[in-house]
Amino acid sequence: MVLSGYFETGFPLPTALTEEFTKQYPNVTFDIREDQFAVITQNAPRVLQDSPPDLMRLPQMSELATDGLLLDLDPYAESFGWTDWPPSQLSQLRVDDEGRRGSGPLFAQGLNYSMTGVFYNKELAEQIGMDGAPKTLDEFDAVLQAAKDAGIVPIAQFNGGATGGLAFPLQGLMASYGDPEAINEWIFQQPDATIDTPENLAAAEHLQKWIDAGYFASDINSMDYAQMMSRFIGGESLFMFNGDWESGNLDKQMPGNAGFFLVPPLEEGGQIGAMSAPLTFGVAAAAENPDCAAFFLDWTATNDDARALTVEVGGSHPMGPADAFMPEIEPGSTTEATLAAGATMSEANGAMDFIANATGAIYAQSWTPNLQKMVAGEQTPAGLLESVQADYESQVGD
Repeated sequence: MVLSGYFETGFPLPTALTEEFTKQYPNVTFDIREDQFAVITQNAPRVLQDSPPDLMRLPQMSELATDGLLLDLDPYAESFGWTDWPPSQLSQLRVDDEGRRGSGPLFAQGLNYSMTGVFYNKELAEQIGMDGAPKTLDEFDAVLQAAKDAGIVPIAQFNGGATGGLAFPLQGLMASYGDPEAINEWIFQQPDATIDTPENLAAAEHLQKWIDAGYFASDINSMDYAQMMSRFIGGESLFMFNGDWESGNLDKQMPGNAGFFLVPPLEEGGQIGAMSAPLTFGVAAAAENPDCAAFFLDWTATNDDARALTVEVGGSHPMGPADAFMPEIEPGSTTEATLAAGATMSEANGAMDFIANATGAIYAQSWTPNLQKMVAGEQTPAGLLESVQADYESQVGD
């Protein structure tokens, strides 16, 4: 049997899992096509309809579910026992008949739980006297200024092309200034939800302060994701805002030298949060091999070897039962730091989906151009939120 897959370029975990699955089940092989996430976002409806894959990396899924392009996985959830997992693991993957996420049938599964935060170069941090993660935003601001004063680029961040990477620090700041649950309500299209709030304005103004202070690399609006990674690994920036999916890679590329922390709160011990969402995969409604695809998704969460790959290659926590197997983690590794931060974030109940996932078009058509305009001095923090909210309302109302 050959399972067809449509995966995201640059993420080794899904392919590593398919290779291990074929080792354990030699009668199943995979035919995988890969594209950048922005391309998948644009192509998703057509691909699901015209050449439906058995497994597909999914962008925002509300419209895909309500249009009947995704398979309802609830029968598999019952038969495999996914309903016994912590409910929060699957809530983001449910869509009701009005396209609102958080409840309704299950239309996707996750390969892991990813989480964003701040990676830092320990050697560069030591040069400016940073001896641990900043405990407040004021402390973070001071470290950023110290790096700039020392001639070190404080932050390398992708923000070029069709994917605005400044959404990562912006959402982290939103969680420090306001309630992460309010962000989720907006992303899940709850009635009367808005991103244009005083708390989010304060967060956007803080991001603008970082832009104006020169804390980001000067060519941020032309920098893509691969360039950001290359510069950080090469020691050309102190920080980058990114996700734990890079933990395994950083443990190999810069062993012992990459730390990680969540965006700090306004006051020590205050509210924190992070984008923490499943690495979302679905099955096309017209897939040829849905049973085998669902078995693969269950295997990724319940097989010991698969769970070890998820931690070691993906650098993040597997899906599955709360008491399931976890591999030993190298002390002092980046992966140890990201898993610890994930536990802290869970205790704080600060998990948010990604603000780019509110609608199918909001990332490419609204967040990205408006964040690029902020860098170019052509948009204000207030204008950013007003514009995104207006686009959101027009898209949700379609």
